[in-house]
Amino acid sequence: MLDRAWIAAHIPHQGTMCLLNAVLEWDESRIVCEALSHTLPDNPLRAEGRLGAASGVEYAAQAMAVHGGLLAPEGGEPTQGYLTSVRGLNLHTTRLDDVTGPLRVTAERLSGDARLILYQFQIHHGDRCLLDGRASVVLDAQTL
Repeated sequence: MLDRAWIAAHIPHQGTMCLLNAVLEWDESRIVCEALSHTLPDNPLRAEGRLGAASGVEYAAQAMAVHGGLLAPEGGEPTQGYLTSVRGLNLHTTRLDDVTGPLRVTAERLSGDARLILYQFQIHHGDRCLLDGRASVVLDAQTL
């Protein structure tokens, strides 16, 4: 299991903006992470004391970034990606901060190449799906 320190060393999100606590499992096409930051009062995504369910997209995006870091060549820098679209987003709750215990963030790579990747993602609390959807990530956008 890779911890929060490993995650923070491999994605650009730092401090309280690093939302994930651990990588539970991963392979070439899928990653499963755990998050506890949804309960923290200093979560930077909170607005008016609440953490809305749509904030889960950022949790999923960070899982995708961690996946990219894990797939990067040994000793190489991971390719920086930019979330370009979210499609088919289903919010099955209104808030994330009102659930206790860890969130399970899953991202599965559906297709892609060296420049564009399509992921499907879900966030669960126990057996309950809180949100799901698909996201496109462009890699090395500055070269487009």
